[in-house]
Amino acid sequence: MSKLISIGTATPAHKHNQKDIQQFMQQVYALDATENRKLKFMYNLSGIDTRYSVVPDYSHTMSEWKFYPHSENLEPFPSLEQRMQWYNKYAGPLSVDAIRNCVEDKIHTNEITHLITVSCTGMSAPGLDLQVMELLDLPKHIYRTSINFMGCYAAIHGLKMADAICKTETDAKVMIVCTELCTLHFQKEPTQDNIASALLFADGSAAALVTHDDFKSDGLHLSSFYSEVVPKGKRDMAWELSSTGFLMTLSGYIPDLIEEDFEPLVMRALQHAGVSKEEIGQWCIHPGGKRIVDAIQKSLQLPTSLFEKSYDVLQQFGNMSSPTILFVLKELMRKKEKGAVFGAAFGPGLTMETFVATHS
Repeated sequence: MSKLISIGTATPAHKHNQKDIQQFMQQVYALDATENRKLKFMYNLSGIDTRYSVVPDYSHTMSEWKFYPHSENLEPFPSLEQRMQWYNKYAGPLSVDAIRNCVEDKIHTNEITHLITVSCTGMSAPGLDLQVMELLDLPKHIYRTSINFMGCYAAIHGLKMADAICKTETDAKVMIVCTELCTLHFQKEPTQDNIASALLFADGSAAALVTHDDFKSDGLHLSSFYSEVVPKGKRDMAWELSSTGFLMTLSGYIPDLIEEDFEPLVMRALQHAGVSKEEIGQWCIHPGGKRIVDAIQKSLQLPTSLFEKSYDVLQQFGNMSSPTILFVLKELMRKKEKGAVFGAAFGPGLTMETFVATHS
């Protein structure tokens, strides 16, 4: 078995109040009074108070904008090239902040043997993995790989890769860093998908250190992984490239799909792990949105209090895509309650990825 011994997190400098972002959106979308009331209603029900971004503009006056042109219609609209320039400028340092937070009092960065970078909001070659390697002065021969474009469930896939490595290399110290700059991809056309994306997504980074079970440190033993694809939700959640950034499809039908399919998935995952539902003491659920967490609570017929940390992370940070579930898991590791931990996240496909872990 492998062991998750530490999680570190980092956020960009700019903290935006959800109400300020709402005002930015109302200005840019140029909606009529009725549509503005609908937008305000959606923001009030989002379950989000604050979000972080590398872009200061969302809560600043037009004269202070740094990313968008000083025009109400945002023309000339930022190109994909401009968005990737900002990604390349900020993603590396933010990743390093999360990694340093992760290894503090655990290991020195030069002890990292494997580096796994995770992102779906920026791509280049050389990419984030080489940036992190250079910024931390990691060995030039370090094992490195990247998980790209898997979306919100990619952190669990990273843990699965780290688990496989540590089972075969007992001295491995695998660093997973998930960094997303979702707010770089704002789209100004007021479509349902664009409005939903602008309502939910944020920027952030989370790093996780995974070792072999023999490593002398408390942590979470990663005992089982299980994933499924729900084909009928294939087009309800998607993430595609365009000349003006990455385009998110996020159907309002997603919570209904999850509510219908989640409980049977959990039972199959628990059977795979050889664990009963009653043995689960903590639920680590990716807060893709308030309606999604609500749907899971209803599907599992469990007390809302068991999903408190998911709601808290959503409220304080929004949906940061892949790092988000690690933000939740970090809080659950601090509590260290009795029973196993069940984790789940969702992404394009519709893919549902899960894990089971136990406190040491």
